Amino acid sequence: MRIAPRTHAPVREYRRGLPFLRNGHSVRLLLEMRPALEGHAGIPQENRLLFRALCTIDDYDVQGLLQSGSRVLAPGLTVERGEMLSSLPTDDAIDRLSRVVISLQPPSTNERLARKWGTLLSILSPLVAVYKGLFGHMLAIDGFDPQHFKDFVWRSLFAKTLPPSDMALVTARMLRVLRMPYGAMHAAGLVTARIGRSCYPILDTAGVDVMIAQTPYPGSLRTPTRLIVRYMDAVPMFQPHTISRRSFHQASHYAALRRNVNEGAWFACASEASRKDLLAIFPQAEPRAVVIHCMLAHQNLLDVEEPERVGEVLSKHRQTISGVSLSPADDIPLAPEYLLMVSTLEPRKNHEMLIRAWERLRRGAWPNLKIVIVGSLGWDYEGIIRELSPWLRSGDAFLLGNVPARELRVLYRYARLTICPSVAEGFDYSGVEAMSCGGVVAASDIAVHREVFADAAEYFDPYDENAAAKKLSALLLSSAEHHRTVLVEAGRRVAERYEPKVLLPLWQELIRRVKEDDQ
Repeated sequence: MRIAPRTHAPVREYRRGLPFLRNGHSVRLLLEMRPALEGHAGIPQENRLLFRALCTIDDYDVQGLLQSGSRVLAPGLTVERGEMLSSLPTDDAIDRLSRVVISLQPPSTNERLARKWGTLLSILSPLVAVYKGLFGHMLAIDGFDPQHFKDFVWRSLFAKTLPPSDMALVTARMLRVLRMPYGAMHAAGLVTARIGRSCYPILDTAGVDVMIAQTPYPGSLRTPTRLIVRYMDAVPMFQPHTISRRSFHQASHYAALRRNVNEGAWFACASEASRKDLLAIFPQAEPRAVVIHCMLAHQNLLDVEEPERVGEVLSKHRQTISGVSLSPADDIPLAPEYLLMVSTLEPRKNHEMLIRAWERLRRGAWPNLKIVIVGSLGWDYEGIIRELSPWLRSGDAFLLGNVPARELRVLYRYARLTICPSVAEGFDYSGVEAMSCGGVVAASDIAVHREVFADAAEYFDPYDENAAAKKLSALLLSSAEHHRTVLVEAGRRVAERYEPKVLLPLWQELIRRVKEDDQ
């Protein structure tokens, strides 16, 4: 019997050298997406909304930069001359991209070798960053084609904020991969500053006109790429006692910010209050610092469900905290009266003052008033949990986490008041989100709240729980219904200022100015 010779199919190259930057676009943008890998806080949310908004501009070729805070990422596809993905056999290319996805996830507890290898790379990465910074070696930015990984891109970067109708828009854009951890780049600048002058790694941004970073960025860019820093707040400089990892966070913020200013970066400040803080530190940045407020989600925030959904949301999203018992789920009322606060648990957010003011209300005319706090556990939150613990057990307080946007809108809509008690902010999403949902807002009397909320909120002293309780009580009275209606109508007008259609032209103008400044 004659055996036919085995034939081999020709090896197919991965899309035969895919053009990485789309032709016919006048501006090529690279937007840092590291914060979008995180949770529901303000910076991750604004990161997703800005990427989505920029993708709607036909003249822009928008790409997202993937980078981990602490993990070394697997290599992506080589980008040649900033223009083309190098040709690889299809199976090799997809294997590479798949490994990038894995490297962005923390290893599971049973992946011991992967965890040890990742730890070793994390230890070595600051040394590599120092070497690159000192000797001027550029960090390559690899390519990531999302065509086979749309589920990962959507779930990891965008689903926490954007509606499913945006999936096709945001997952069609090319991504870039920076293997060096963000924290290692900060460490390089701080270590080299000790021996004379801070040296940060240089990113090989060939082919990119403008990069937008979400915080002061610990790196330089290849000429002629220009940098825009999205400057949210100067809390690490003016309230360093309230931040996490205080020494490192304050020093890294200042050192990277100083480098960005000295290298001619532009600054898109989240508020005039943030801009003033920036210029108090670096007045020389004044010509290159503008105010562009944060965007609200573009979908109709007033399209909410019945008040009976409140009890369901409370039951589904209660956080479990070690050593703290919760009330039985069956005891949760369907439509309770409650105060709402949406914020990470951290010192400057002023949870403890609000809890004490709420307790005063309960001792007075509002014995059945609940309090709902939505936010992840941040740092130095032990005092907040101590204040809340007896109320969590009794079912009068609720601490929620990972609440999807649609369900958060239900809470905003039916809260008696949404409270924004912070002692320092760069913008404060929760107030304008509540306004867009038809809620009534009371806020601490700080400059940024007066700027962002205008006449659509009632203000109180964030350091005086008695005064705060009186202001809140006055808004809860039945005789205050007319005033509440006035605040709701004013809130809807104020919220319109932060819609993408209003703010996107400001971004376009800034990008135009940055490009012209380079010519």
